[in-house]
Amino acid sequence: MPHELRVPALTVGLTGGIGSGKSAALADLVALGAVGIEADDIARVVVAPGTAGCAAVLHAFDVDDGAGGIDRTRLAAMVFADADARARLEAIVHPLVRAETRRLIGQAAPDAIVVNAVPLLVEAGLSGEYDVVVVVEAPIEVRLGRLRLGGMARADALARIAAQTSDEARRAVASWVIDNDGMPDELRARVAELWVQLRARVA
Repeated sequence: MPHELRVPALTVGLTGGIGSGKSAALADLVALGAVGIEADDIARVVVAPGTAGCAAVLHAFDVDDGAGGIDRTRLAAMVFADADARARLEAIVHPLVRAETRRLIGQAAPDAIVVNAVPLLVEAGLSGEYDVVVVVEAPIEVRLGRLRLGGMARADALARIAAQTSDEARRAVASWVIDNDGMPDELRARVAELWVQLRARVA
């Protein structure tokens, strides 16, 4: 008989625009004791070479890398320039990511606080799947600076920001909003305050 999925004490959806610092906030929460899940990591796993997800993407898009995998640069250029192409990709990838996420959440201990970083949480209509939604925000120019340091051209960064929903839409579903407009130690302090609130909610 298969084991029934357990339900952790608290599930947290962590979101924010590209360059806002979701991954840094997640790392800080994990350091404090949270169980961390990163949707972007899962999205890579479910379309890895040899998977059904990879086959589905290659069937829908001409992005074979010549070794049976996906040329991610070509795919990104396609989907960020074309809303219909992006919707087709999301229709393939999102259900696979959702299923794997639920599996991972089900593996967490009953007293765990599970934090799932989901860039498109609002766009995919997933806010209702979490007990708490936390939004990380930063001014556009700060985000652009971070993305530039990561090697992304300003035009590409602006296109990706434009392809995502607004800060206002994310704020509308937020239980907490964390400003990440400063240095890493400032973010760490704000995340620590959030962690106290999350632990109190569990207690």
